[in-house]
Parts: sequence; structure tokens; C-alpha cells
Amino acid sequence: MICFIVALIIMFGIVVIHSWYRNRKMYHTIDHMLDEVLNREKITVSDIKEGEISALASKVIRIQEKMEGELVQAEIEKEQVKGLISNMSHQLKTPLANVMMYRELLEEESTVSGQEQLFLAKMKQQLEKIDWILHSLFKMVRLEQGAIIFEAVSSSLKKTLLGAVNAVYEKAEKKNIEIITEPFQDCMLYHNSKWTVEVFVNILENAIKYTAAHGRIHIRVCPMELFTEVQIEDNGIGIREPEQPDVFKRFYRSKEVENKEGSGIGLYLSRLILEQEKGYMTVKSEYGKGSCFSVFLQNCQI
Repeated sequence: MICFIVALIIMFGIVVIHSWYRNRKMYHTIDHMLDEVLNREKITVSDIKEGEISALASKVIRIQEKMEGELVQAEIEKEQVKGLISNMSHQLKTPLANVMMYRELLEEESTVSGQEQLFLAKMKQQLEKIDWILHSLFKMVRLEQGAIIFEAVSSSLKKTLLGAVNAVYEKAEKKNIEIITEPFQDCMLYHNSKWTVEVFVNILENAIKYTAAHGRIHIRVCPMELFTEVQIEDNGIGIREPEQPDVFKRFYRSKEVENKEGSGIGLYLSRLILEQEKGYMTVKSEYGKGSCFSVFLQNCQI
């Protein structure tokens, strides 16, 4: 009787050990397959013999092949869109330049009435907006393709910020918005002044656009160990928290501002410029109270 019980215990132990070993092997096989999927490697089934695992592996392979096909197709479509945007931007430049020239000729006519002059002035504003969008699209595509390469050199931050503030001063003045640059000691940072001015202008123009009349925009410079942070803070409408990660995406526009003029290009273009300078930007915002965009520029080449 004792021998029978001992035999049962041994048999039970063998079954448990076999089951544990089989499950452990199954776990490692599945884990290995998932690693191959995550690393976008071809799944190998040569060493998979067990029926259940083999069937699972076949399904995973089919999913992997489908995902890879969709990624390739998405990349093709992305390149096609880039080509279309680049071609459209190029093709529309000449007709737009001609329309702007005809408008100027009409404006110079002495027979043009006061009301017609007003219409021509409005036409000029709209044509300038179209021209800006076309130029921005062209720059965006060329930056994405790596066709525009500029060097970040040691440049004065104060000079760059002054250039950006001067560029938007008239727009701020029309809304009685005060731009306050808090005192800071000038520093030499690695950036391309011309392109970084465009980054600050894009942020400042958004701040002016989404801030009510008589508002304020504060510019602060905060030196850090490897980077210098430039904060541009407004007391405008703010951005809802779920939307904040999306504001730097191409063509993204919040539903909150669909009734306002804009293209969804400026912040994305700014991100591309900063990436080429090995800098970056972030945003903190409280809806209804305002936003603070931070631009980080290198103190030294990394």
C-alpha cells in the first residue's frame, strides 16, 4: 500500500514537472516570437514543433506580414503627399506672383475709387496669407526630405529674440498686447539665427492671435546646464490638456480655433527647425488661462 502511494506521488510529480517544463518552454517560445515582432524581424518556425504553438506562430506571422504591408503602403502614401505638396507649392508660385503684380498695377491707377482701394487692400492681405502658406508648405517638405540643411553656430540669443519681437510688434500693437521681455544676460547659443527667429515668430504670432486685446506676453530666459530655455507665456485661451501633445503635429488644429485663421503648419515647422539644431520645444497650458511654450537651445554642441 505504501509503495502504491509513493508510486502515485512520483507519477504526480512527473506530470507536474512535465507540465511545468512544457508551459515554460511554451512561454519562452511565445516570448521569443513577440520579441521578433517588436524588433520587426522575420519570425522563424523551424524549431517550433508543438501543434498549438505552431498554429499560433502562423497567425502571428500573418499579422506581422499584414502590418509590414500597411507600414510600407503608409510610407509610400506619405512620400506621395510630400511630392504633391511640393509640386503644388512650386506650380502656384508663378500664378500668385502674377496676381499680386496685377493688383499693384490696379492700385496705381488714378481712376480707382476709395471703395476699390479698400477692396485692393483686402486682396493684398489675403494674397500675402496665401503666399505665406505656400512658402511654409515648401519649406516644410524640403525640411522633411532633408533638402534644407543649415548650420547651427554660436550666436547671440538677444539678437535672435529682438529680431522675432520686431517682426510681430505691429500685430501686437494693433491688439494693444504688451510683449514683456524680462531682463537677462545675453548668451551665445548654438543655433541658426535666421531660422530660429522663425521659430519664435511662429510662437509669438500664435500667442497674439489667441490672446484677447490688452493682454500680455512674457518672454523669460532660463539658463540650464546643457540648454537654455526660452519661455514665451501668454494669458490667452489656453489649450485643453488632451490636445497639448498634438499641437506640434503637421496640420493639427484644435476644434476650439477652427473659426480663426490658421494653417496648422507653424508649430510643426518650428519643431522641424529645432530638431535640425538639436534643440526641442514643449508646451504647458491651462485651458482658459493661457499657454507657455518653451524653446530649448544648446549651450554647447552635444
